[in-house]
Amino acid sequence: MHGITRIRGVLVGHAQNDEALTGCTVVLTPGGAVAGVDVRGSAPGTRETDLMRPCNQVEKVQAVVLSGGSAYGLDSASGVMRFLEGKGVGFATPFGVVPIVGAAVIYDLGLGDPKVRPDAEMGYEACLAASFGPCREGNVGAGTGATVGKMLGPECAMKGGLGTYAVELPGLVQAEAGDRAHGDGGPVLVGALAVVNALGDVVDPWSGRVVAGAYDRSAGQFVGPGARRTGATATGQGQTGACMNTTIAVVATNAILDKEGANKVAQMAQDGLARAITPAHTMYDGDTVFCLCTAEKPLSGDRAADITAIGSLAAEALAAAVVRAVEAACAAGGCPAARDIEAGRRDSDQGRPRSTTEPR
Repeated sequence: MHGITRIRGVLVGHAQNDEALTGCTVVLTPGGAVAGVDVRGSAPGTRETDLMRPCNQVEKVQAVVLSGGSAYGLDSASGVMRFLEGKGVGFATPFGVVPIVGAAVIYDLGLGDPKVRPDAEMGYEACLAASFGPCREGNVGAGTGATVGKMLGPECAMKGGLGTYAVELPGLVQAEAGDRAHGDGGPVLVGALAVVNALGDVVDPWSGRVVAGAYDRSAGQFVGPGARRTGATATGQGQTGACMNTTIAVVATNAILDKEGANKVAQMAQDGLARAITPAHTMYDGDTVFCLCTAEKPLSGDRAADITAIGSLAAEALAAAVVRAVEAACAAGGCPAARDIEAGRRDSDQGRPRSTTEPR
């Protein structure tokens, strides 16, 4: 199991409408998780992000919802609240619990049926489907209607999706048994789950290869940097689907962090988007990253070093999740997927003579 559900206490559930090409994904932490958030894009659609600021009272959230449907999709969080209230989970008040549910949305109205959007019922369905098991990737949940590579307009877009990845750092666990919350001595884990619906292209940061992005379907190739720069100007002039974007994500860790630390980790995790998406954080994206800390593993005691290490891992995990999202996606709504392009490359390469310097 490679994804965010490796972290104990984190469940993921999806619900979608495959015909309308939209859906939502819920990350549940019924035991509560210290939360932070970083909003880096300039066109965000969010809920309960102010509550996660270090200066505000409530420390823990019980869920984060990632949804399609643009601002309409925020309604899915109401269904998650209803589900959690039924379980008696939430912030305790004298007159009952109030589940704390953060949310962020992508704009996917242009791919499928724009009149069908994730609602409270779909959010509830995602909760019913939530599990600790391996998380599905690609055209699932909030990734159902995601697309990437829209600098030259939707006619050059490719299919985006949902991806997840986790990394571990064994050396950070505090050795004193009396300090351990659960005492199993396991590693510190950092996982990420990303819904990739970027204006820009997705690039594998380890190889520099464009995985999915603005693709000239008639020529059968990705457009060059010069064309992308021209596309950026056209976007600014309203000549493309400039609003049809945003990458949203959740990073989670079993480390013990306070709200300040969680917010810093969310901020550092945004570097993962910058590594894997070009360009990222544009005026036409609402890039938002949540951080959830289940507070299971004590760290070394050097607060600055610990937060730096966790934040670095979060960026690494998020970059990998972004790449996995488009690699797992399937063609939909007329948009080709990375797997189709890669299959075509392999077919065309079979009869091609290799140069003497090309690796075999």
